[in-house]
Amino acid sequence: MTITQDNGVLTAHLTGEIDHHSAAFMRSAVDAAFVRTSPKELVLDFSGVTFMDSSGVGLALGRYKKTREQNCTLVLAGLSERDKRMMKLSGMQKMEMVEFR
Repeated sequence: MTITQDNGVLTAHLTGEIDHHSAAFMRSAVDAAFVRTSPKELVLDFSGVTFMDSSGVGLALGRYKKTREQNCTLVLAGLSERDKRMMKLSGMQKMEMVEFR
């Protein structure tokens, strides 16, 4: 995973498998960068993810809570059709300030 910041947009380029163990590391790294940069938009880029279980949904939902507290938009990008469906089944497409790209 790499994290970049540009013009108020913090992007976490997620890679590999997202399961219980890797999600904990990703969560900590994204949260630390979020606190440091106070972005207007947080992009979770899933295009490099090869496998994701419900931990990926939990990762996104937890970041949603953080972004809402800071009036920041959460963008879920690069999701496979399967993973996008999983996110939508969780209700994320109905949440304010969440975008799918």
